[in-house]
Amino acid sequence: MSNKFELIMPKMGESIAEATILKWLKQPGDAVELDEAILEIATDKVDSEVPSPVDGVIEKLLFNEGDVVAVGKAVAIISTDAAVANEPKANAPSEEKKAEELAKEVPLPAAVKEATPVAAPVTLDKPASDRFYSPLVLNIAKTEGIAMNELELVPGTGSEGRVTKKDILAYVKNRTAAPQIAPVSASASSAPAAAPVQHKVDVPIYPGDEIVEMDRMRKLIADHMVMSKHTSPHVTSMVEADMTNVVMWRNKVKNAFEAKYGEKITFTPIFLEAIVAAIKEMRGVNVSLSGDKIIKRKAINIGMATALPSGNLIVPVIHNADELSLLGLTKRVNDLAARARINKLKPEEIQGGTYTVTNVGTFGNVMGTPVINQPQVAIMATGAIQKKPAVLETPTGDVIAIRHKMFLSHSYDHRVVDGALGGSFVRKVADYLEAWDINREI
Repeated sequence: MSNKFELIMPKMGESIAEATILKWLKQPGDAVELDEAILEIATDKVDSEVPSPVDGVIEKLLFNEGDVVAVGKAVAIISTDAAVANEPKANAPSEEKKAEELAKEVPLPAAVKEATPVAAPVTLDKPASDRFYSPLVLNIAKTEGIAMNELELVPGTGSEGRVTKKDILAYVKNRTAAPQIAPVSASASSAPAAAPVQHKVDVPIYPGDEIVEMDRMRKLIADHMVMSKHTSPHVTSMVEADMTNVVMWRNKVKNAFEAKYGEKITFTPIFLEAIVAAIKEMRGVNVSLSGDKIIKRKAINIGMATALPSGNLIVPVIHNADELSLLGLTKRVNDLAARARINKLKPEEIQGGTYTVTNVGTFGNVMGTPVINQPQVAIMATGAIQKKPAVLETPTGDVIAIRHKMFLSHSYDHRVVDGALGGSFVRKVADYLEAWDINREI
């Protein structure tokens, strides 16, 4: 007996009413498995994949590549064989064995290898984020008693961090006795905190005012910033660094650097090199917090906040930045920044950051108090470089000289980063920049 199943264009956010079909990954007659990608779609941020919620065979594609399809409309028909689907496979491993094997393939850094009682099924609320969950993943979460606020914290290896069948089974296997929950407020007891109450402000509209709907990216940024401030008690430490050696060196080598490598060298890769060097000495800022467990990140993946022509912000990530030379950092910075501005970043290029840098000096600001990019615990803002009179100590006495100065502002999560570490870290970055070798070879 064969059943027909309609593949629906998924809902990916409150402001997203439609998506463009970029590419069909399967054609009529092709077999598909549960959670296997069938097509690629594009929204106003990045591309995504739509997975199959069933095993079966593609019977018909209802739209062509390039078509714009409304959310909720069927895009394909999948034929499923009910008889085969319900028939147990010979010598098939048990679900427990499957989960055990998959857990080995996808280790969870914050998980504790303890068994948990099977929970009663729960009713899953609507996701707080725009993260997409396949029906299969939602069904497993519901059966295992995983609430939506816990599901939102499950690491995903799929496109745009999507949670796959493998991810959810691995999480179930390694699930801790105390499930991951949203952080509690400072005044709360050990009980999980409820979601923050969003108080709606009654805003008057006056003659001549214009009402503009937030686009999808702006809504995501707004939600993320509010969530970050609610989650982490922010503290910001600032130092003023003498950038004279860096400025003089860059002015001396920038033309030769571009002629030799075909890349413009900006201050950003220089900042990144100093930050990476400081992280290697003070790895306590390169962590994340899950409940009451600290996840010490092995990789040093630096996010760099990039302003878009639309006025929005995106944070492409330089993965394994500690393995790159100054030339390598320069190439990655230039490439990611250029593709970010034309919306050509891949989903994996905006994921996995462990520390973030934002250059407020680009807009002429001398300093700022940046908001932490969750689930990270620290972020640094670099200010505008300005010429200032400064007192210098010399063998013959103090003198006043014109120096290039820049403020570094370091915001950190005071739950896990104390003032000693947060303040010492930003000072260490300044020390690296001030000790820059003006005779360094390119």
